[in-house]
Parts: sequence; C-alpha cells; structure tokens
Amino acid sequence: MRRLLFLSLVMLLTAAVSPVSSQNLKLNDLEYFETQGVNLLVYSNLFTGGFNDEKNAGIELIHHGVRTAQGGAVRLSNTPEQWDLVPAIPNRTVDPESNTIEAVLRYEDFDFDSRVVVTAKGTGVEISVYLDQPVPSELEGSAGFNLEFLPSQYWGKTYLMDGRLNRFSRYVVGNTVTRPNSEKLKQYKGYITYDDRGTGRFIDPLPLESGRSLLLAPEDPERMVKITSPDADLLLFDGRVLAQNGWYVVRSLLPAGKTGKVLSWTVEPNAIDGWIREPNIGFSQVGYLPSQPKVAVIELDKKDKPLAKASLYKIDADGKATEAFSGNIAAWGDYYKYHYVKFDFSSVHTPGIYYIQYGDFKTNNFIINDNVYDKITDATSDIWIPIHMNHMFVNEAYRVWHGEPFKDGYLQAPPNTDHFDLHRQGPTTDTEYEALELIPGLNIGGFFDAGDFDIETGSNIGVVQNFVQTWEYFKPERDQTFVDQEQRYVDLHRPDGTPDILQFIEHGTMNLVAQAEIIGHMAQTLSNAVLDNYHHLGDAASLTDGLPYNPNLGPYEVAPDGRSSGVKDDMWAFTSRNPGLDLRAATMFAAASRALKGYNDDLSERALQQSKRLLKEATELLADQPEDWSGRARGSANLGTNLQLYISTGEQEYLDNFQELLWPALDDNVSRTILTALHAIPHLDASYKEKLSPYVLKYKEYIDGLEKDNPYGVPIGLGNWAGAGGVVNFGTTICFANKYFPEIIDASHAFKTTNWLFGCHPYHNYSLVAAVGAARPKAVFYGNNRADFSFIPGNVAPGILFRQPDHFENYDDWPFLWGQNEGTIGGNTSYLIFGSAFRNLVK
Repeated sequence: MRRLLFLSLVMLLTAAVSPVSSQNLKLNDLEYFETQGVNLLVYSNLFTGGFNDEKNAGIELIHHGVRTAQGGAVRLSNTPEQWDLVPAIPNRTVDPESNTIEAVLRYEDFDFDSRVVVTAKGTGVEISVYLDQPVPSELEGSAGFNLEFLPSQYWGKTYLMDGRLNRFSRYVVGNTVTRPNSEKLKQYKGYITYDDRGTGRFIDPLPLESGRSLLLAPEDPERMVKITSPDADLLLFDGRVLAQNGWYVVRSLLPAGKTGKVLSWTVEPNAIDGWIREPNIGFSQVGYLPSQPKVAVIELDKKDKPLAKASLYKIDADGKATEAFSGNIAAWGDYYKYHYVKFDFSSVHTPGIYYIQYGDFKTNNFIINDNVYDKITDATSDIWIPIHMNHMFVNEAYRVWHGEPFKDGYLQAPPNTDHFDLHRQGPTTDTEYEALELIPGLNIGGFFDAGDFDIETGSNIGVVQNFVQTWEYFKPERDQTFVDQEQRYVDLHRPDGTPDILQFIEHGTMNLVAQAEIIGHMAQTLSNAVLDNYHHLGDAASLTDGLPYNPNLGPYEVAPDGRSSGVKDDMWAFTSRNPGLDLRAATMFAAASRALKGYNDDLSERALQQSKRLLKEATELLADQPEDWSGRARGSANLGTNLQLYISTGEQEYLDNFQELLWPALDDNVSRTILTALHAIPHLDASYKEKLSPYVLKYKEYIDGLEKDNPYGVPIGLGNWAGAGGVVNFGTTICFANKYFPEIIDASHAFKTTNWLFGCHPYHNYSLVAAVGAARPKAVFYGNNRADFSFIPGNVAPGILFRQPDHFENYDDWPFLWGQNEGTIGGNTSYLIFGSAFRNLVK
C-alpha cells in the first residue's frame, strides 16, 4: 500500500513538470496569445469605472473553451471585491515582433503607475511588473499582482504548492484575521462597506498556501495550470471568504522601495495535443410545433471537419430509438471564434420525443407537438414576478421568499451624493424634504429590480407598461396568485378570483403614483444607502431593521417607543428630477389608467391625472434644455406618451403630437421605433396603416440583414450586458408586424427568438429561461438567492455574453456574473409580453 501511494505521488509530481502538450503560445491577429485549446487575453477587456471589479477584465485565460481565469493586474487587495478600486489602463501596446503585450496600469487616487509586460515563452507566458517609481508608502503591503481562477472549475480538484498537496473545497474554508477599520485602505469611494456591528473591525483572509511554484488541477488536463516565480512568493487565497462571488486568487506582493522589474511570473496553461472543442448542437429545448421551421445550428471548432449529414431519432413508446430523418449539413460560415453549420429537419411533422445525432454526439431529448409553447410564460407570471413584489410578505407553500421589506420607509438622499449603482443626487433634493428626512408613503407597491432589492423607477415604468400591453392585447385571465394589499401578503399557487396581471398592474402603479404625488416627480431610484445592504443576499425583510433612523440615538439603540433606531440602514430616495423619466412615467400612467378602470377606479383616475401633469411639466422643462439633449429626451418617450394619452382620452392634440413625432423617428431608426408605430394601428384609420407600410418593408430589410450577420438570424448584443432583451424585443416586434402586415413580415421569423431563448445559441444549448425547456434549462442564475447556486423559476437570463475580441460565454455553474445570468423585472416582463404575443401568433 505504501509503495502504491508513493508511486501515485511520483506520477502526480511528474505530471506537474511534464505538461500534456508542448504547443507554443503565439500572438495572433486579434492581439491575444493562442494555441489550440488556450487563449490568453491581455487587457482585451478593461476594468470599468462603474461597478469597478466585474470579474470580466484584465489578463484572462480561456482554457479549452471556458474562461477560467481573469482579473490579472496590479491590485490593492488580497481578494478584491466588486467595489474595490481597479486600475485604469491608459495605454496598451502590442508588439508582434517580440511576442509581447504591454499595458500601463494607473491608480489615480494614489498617483501610482505600473507597467505589466506579458511575453510568450514556449508553452506559457512571462508576466512581469515594472515600476518607474517605488510603491507609494500607503500601498506598501497592499499593492500586488493578482490572477483569479473560477472556483466552480476547480473545486474538488487538487493543487500543489512547492510539492505540498491540497484540494480545493466546494464550500469556502480558510482562516481569517480581523483588524481595526481605520487600517483598511480606502477603496470604496467613501461608502459604508461592511457591517462593523459590535466590533469596529473587518475581516482579512489569510492565504491557503504560499510558495514559489503552484500547480492547479494536475489530474485534469483541461484545467491544469502551472505558475512559478523566481523572485516573489505566490500566495493563494479563497476570495469567497469575503464575498460569495469571490474567486480563487493567486497573488504576489510588490516589494517596497524598488523600481525597474520588480516581479515576474511564468504562467503555463496546459494545452491538450489535438484538442478539438465538442460540437455545440443548438436547438430548442422546449421543442417544436409540427408545422414550424426546425433548424439546428451546430457550432464547431474551426479545426473540426464538418460532417456531411446529421440524423433525427424518435423515441418510441417502448423506449426504442429509431432514425426518423437523415439530412445534409449546410455550411453557414465563420462567426467570431467558431464555424457554423445548419441541420434542417423541418420536414418532420410527426409528434413525439426526439433527439439529434451528429456523428458521435447526440442531444438530450425534445418534443415535437402542438402544445410545446402553451406554458412558456407560466413560471415567469406565477413565480418570478410575484416573488419580486416589494413591500409585501411573499409565501410559497412551506417557504417564505421574503417578509415585508422596508417598513422603515425611505429617507431623502442628501445632495451631491454618488450611489454605487450609478445613480447620483444632484446639488439639491428637488423636493420639499431635507437631507435624510423621512419621505412618508413611498413604501408601497413596486417591484424589486433584479438580483437586488431596489426600485429602479425607469425599470418599473417599463414593467407596468409591459403588463398593460399584455392585458389590453391578450386579456390573460390566469389566476394563480393571492394578493392582499391591505395585509401586504402574497401567496403563490393560490387563486383569489382576480386575474394576476391586473394585480401586477395595480401593484406597480401604486408605487409610481406615490412617487409622483409625494415627491412631485419621479425618483431616479429607491435604493440602499449602505453598500453592505446593497449586496445583501437572502430575505429582503432582513436588509433593514424596519425602523426609521433616529440620529438622536446611539448606534443600534432602539427608541423606548420602539418606533425608531440608531441603525443607519434605511433606504434612500434619489430624487433629482429627470424630465425624460417623467415623460416615460406619463406614458405608463396614461396606459395604466385604462387597465385599472373598473378594477381600481381611484388609482386609475390618479394615474391619468399624473400623466397629464407630468407631460405638461416635463415638456416645459425640456424646452429649457439644450436642443441636442432635449431632442434625445423627447424622442420615443414623448412619442409613446402622446399615443397612450390619445388612446386614453381621445383628445386630438395628443394624436397630432404623435403624428408629428412619429415619421421623423421612423426615418431616423426604423427598428427602434416600429413597435410603437405598430401599437397605434388599432386606434387610427386605414390611411395611417398604408403610410406605415414602407417602413415595415424597411424593417424587413433589417430582418433579412440579420440572416447574413450571424447564423441565428437575431440581433446579438456585443456589450457588457448580454443581448437576450434585444432578441425578445425583436420577437415581439415580429409578432405585431406579422399581425398587421402578414404579406410583408413572415411569421417564421418569430421562431428565431424562441429558438435562441430555449437553446439555439452560442456556447451551450441550455434554455435561458429557468424551468422552461424541462430537458435542459440552465441550472443557476443571478438572483437574490444566487449564493445557493439556484434559480427562481421563470427567470430569463441576459444570455450569451460577448468578451472581446471573439469569445461568447454563459456560465451555468457560476451565477455571479450579472451580465449573463441576472434576470430583471424589465427583461422578464418583456418576455411575458413576447410570450403572449408569440402564443397568439401560433394560434
């Protein structure tokens, strides 16, 4: 036994010094280092000044198709959190002659510059840090070079530090120390960033290991990475000690008092000889109608040789699989990193259970049947939306999703206050309330924005508009939620005799009308004053103590009458007036007043009153703004407001304003404006529809162009928020365009959106809608329960995130990247109206 153990250790250590392959890294035309199976990006994606550390920047390793490391840079923390300072990168130089990429990293707050030089060396790269001036004294012991590794790709695997064998744990473990807050480097723009309740101290993680040679995952050739340093200790940290979204961090401190080349690493990612990425067979996990187009898009490694054919197999009642169809593979071409081919099996109409076979690869099963789309929005409307009702106790069977949040209400945000979620209170409050004065009556109605618990007013405006359109066009009578506004109580899966959609319209309108009436205009946001509260996970009711802050009380002291406390945890109302936002609210109020009439007549009348007032005041305010700003702000918001007010009141002035604004807007951007134009058709005469027809033809040209742009034929977003929202809006527009202009816009284009959402997209083929596409929906999402690596049913992920210069990704084992996994109330209610319009089209 001892001999076997010894031999095993010898083999493991041999693997540590004998990589599986010897393919050298080379600098390619896209300005990153590459060999087959390894892409090493060097500041292709930069840190942002918005949310700072978004885990999407720096030196990044895409290892056998998965981005497993990121954040390589000089950093000021052992385990950086989201709002820690990040370096600006004012200069990046690529030198193909020397196989080198060099970048300047600057911390303006400390007047601290460094240069990071990355040079290809055999199967790896040398990373060197240069200083022209020594590390500033206040950063000594804090500034170091970091590289972060994705925990979900490494937990359960082993690592060796100077030959000492350890294993990465599934759940965070490790030792910490605490030290006084006054010793903490100011990295958070002055925000209160941690809960010092009872201690006045904060946590500092200790390294798991240290040494000069680190080998990650020697037993897994796809994830094996070796890091060595001749001149600095390597420190290995588990960033999850401080935050659930932390990564494993490899770090070396920069030496004090030195200049020139002060630190160097050699990083050698293993590349498997002959590795070819497995085909990603994109198809709809929900399934297909017998009569619809059925085209699988197969994503291939560019070194993979496409096959000539693929097959469709049908699973019979006895469980036996038989070939139902075999067809040719059609080439589409290259799109960024991969090559794409298509498999068309539209000729298969027989209902049943099927899977696709492409060479040695076969998909999970899917269904062809007439009812596959019947329930695609049920989880969103029955579960996700009611769970996100703010200021309510939300129950589901034995589970409480959250108690009643924010009984303490909202305080007036002080002037000249920056907010960590990109909001700002201007030089005045723009209200009658003093700084930190309680604004009564705002803690009613509204919806949590996303994975956090704030009310983003702009999002909530769009949400109510989505609900109203869903109600007015499709009249969904679905009733699966009990809502009692008096008790502030919601119970899932419990009908109460009222269509859920009406109750959602009411709930959203209540908060927005309260803002307009009490503040006098729309708030930017109702959000957290304390960063610790903002990144709170779990029950929203425990985010604050439910008692308004009383400055006359000591910290954490409760008043004798129990009605206030000395805890500075209250939510703030950011109230700087934005007339463009007021215009959007006016649009929504006009629409909501119609939907609520006969259900909640008082709220209906108040909404219409606020719509007219805000339209008048906002128009006057915009007239005083510079022409370029006011023109943009008027734009589609004013267009929609006048349309909704005309529909609600029938008054000619609103119709005239709508017509005046519409045609120039369509000339400027038809794809952005056409949906609003289509919504006007039922309310105008035949000449309007005739005049609109050429613009629909122009929109068809846009649709046809998408077929040439990418293999999926949908508008794919390439920003730092993935593009499912744009795809959903595209699908909704197709549905309404086909409804009114079927001779121009074919219904088949709408199926491109369902295909994309339910699995036919780059990177993987999982459904992007939680619990929809039962064979293989995504397993984890970014929500307020993300620390549990779970999802809230009905959540719609932003989807496939693009990383410059050519990589698409969507993690299904790591929920914490919001740009690809966070469902929002705006996005999910847009999906609700799309699903309703799509089902109507199918009928």
